[in-house]
Amino acid sequence: MPDNLGEDLLRVKQAANAFIDEVLTPLTARLEGGPITDDVAATVRDEARSRGFFQKTQPRDFGGNPADTLELTMLRETFACANTPLSRFVFGPGPGMLASAVGELKSAYLPRILSGDIRGAFGFTEPDGAPRPTWAVKRGDDLIINGQKSYVTGGASADFVAVLVNVEDEAGSKLGTAMVVIDRELPGVVIDREFSSMEGGGHVSMLFQNVTVPVSRVIGKIGEGMPRALGNIGNVRLMVSAQATGICMWVLDHVEAHLKRPHRSGSPLGDREGVRIRYADMRIDTYAARSMLYRTARLAETGDNIVNETVATKVFTTEAAGRVVDGAVQLVGGQALVRGHPLEALYREIRSYRLIEGASDLLRINLVKGRLELDKGRV
Repeated sequence: MPDNLGEDLLRVKQAANAFIDEVLTPLTARLEGGPITDDVAATVRDEARSRGFFQKTQPRDFGGNPADTLELTMLRETFACANTPLSRFVFGPGPGMLASAVGELKSAYLPRILSGDIRGAFGFTEPDGAPRPTWAVKRGDDLIINGQKSYVTGGASADFVAVLVNVEDEAGSKLGTAMVVIDRELPGVVIDREFSSMEGGGHVSMLFQNVTVPVSRVIGKIGEGMPRALGNIGNVRLMVSAQATGICMWVLDHVEAHLKRPHRSGSPLGDREGVRIRYADMRIDTYAARSMLYRTARLAETGDNIVNETVATKVFTTEAAGRVVDGAVQLVGGQALVRGHPLEALYREIRSYRLIEGASDLLRINLVKGRLELDKGRV
């Protein structure tokens, strides 16, 4: 449970809340709903560095002070609870898929990623109707890559993409999957389409047409691609779960204030039994979501296989957040759907959470497969 954090983590949480009150909230108010300016983003980063938050997602070898899973989960939930767009500048760039890179791949990319000089994207999703998944033919020390990734988030501004490919030799024999770092400016890398989703995220469809990269751009070894991709996805699922519960907590506070305020009927809305029942369900969902989130974060620190537990947490927390935000819109009324209202923005944002790193129904299928066929998972 989030109530059973140790003294060290409680101090970190208090420091995070102080950072929100002293830095994020005043700067957010200064923006007045307008675009985030470069000077505001830089101020957040500088303050985050001085207070030690920026380093929480960066390796110790590069000057970071990496948080463990429980601490990072707690911080992500706390900053999401502030409901400010500036929270995305608090943590420094993490290594992502390149956390385990070695040799030339590590030296060529990792320092520049962590300094913010370059950024990457993740190419995993295949388009519907593709003739075959993205593949690579190994010729000597090179990979010749063809295929398409349909939903590369941030791909338009990324300097490289870590792409999951199926590798075969020139005779067509399968060698296994691989995660390959592909520079976006290489010949044959084509952005087929740019689009944005309703919560404001930017994405691209990306084609690979006889793109040649050296085998040294493989993260790890050929044959390790899918496990590495799923490991990265698992980390993102837990991050999304923490953000979803943080959103729930902000919504509860917002709705509680609304229910206590005077109403045109002469008595606060919170005096009505039907309103209380709906608000109770929102609190129950949030309580259950937070309990699941923190249990899974603690399990992650044991080193156990928690793929199914992370799936269960991501499905429940994001769907609970959807119900909580929807309930809040219903209680607040039509004004909550006016563009610019915080609930209107959250309503669009939280719907996307049920699709990020796996749609809920697909994850349900994977969870049961993990149990019935692999004997994984617990309750």
